Amino acid sequence: MKYALIVFDWDGTLLDSASGIAECIQLAAADMSLPIPDRETASHVIGLGLHDSLRHAVPTLPASGYAAFSEHYRRHFLAREEAMGLFPGVPELLRALRDQGHRLAVATGKSRRGLDRALAATGLGPLFVATRCGDETRPKPHPAMLEELLRELGSEAGSALMIGDTSHDLLMASNAGVDAVAVASGAHSAESLRTFSPRACLQNVVELPEWLKTPG
Repeated sequence: MKYALIVFDWDGTLLDSASGIAECIQLAAADMSLPIPDRETASHVIGLGLHDSLRHAVPTLPASGYAAFSEHYRRHFLAREEAMGLFPGVPELLRALRDQGHRLAVATGKSRRGLDRALAATGLGPLFVATRCGDETRPKPHPAMLEELLRELGSEAGSALMIGDTSHDLLMASNAGVDAVAVASGAHSAESLRTFSPRACLQNVVELPEWLKTPG
């Protein structure tokens, strides 16, 4: 088994939430009378750290307004959170991978509070041996999340695989020396993801087991 450790992004990879997150960014901008980013711009920043996200999505907002923007975003997100569900087949996929001997982890731009709430709501928490969040270390595309997971689990970069729906996931993996597979189910298009040379670009995460069976 080449990949003993499989690390998943959360939003847009396991949870069908990318469009909802983009909408919440747009609504928060409207609340603060800022220019509203288009859907592509709002989607592009999903997974980045707070400062990087806001510098790109709402460049006219001064840093002094970041906390207020975050509160507006959080209010809109919490109002929609229950409607954001896992992609079809995700629980079965994760259980199958675990039963085959893979160790599973999460590396996400979500806050620890947000991820813990999501893991409890979906019941997936026990399937993951470790998780890392954007407010605990350097945000994507810095390799810190993956490097910390590898150290915590005693894993080598060559035996790990990152699965994500954004260029930020793919760049993080590349920066950590970890192979990556892209999924075109979330924030970034398949065309844009392929420019970062992932090992594969799948339509959705449930295609992963079939890809893992392919030689090479």
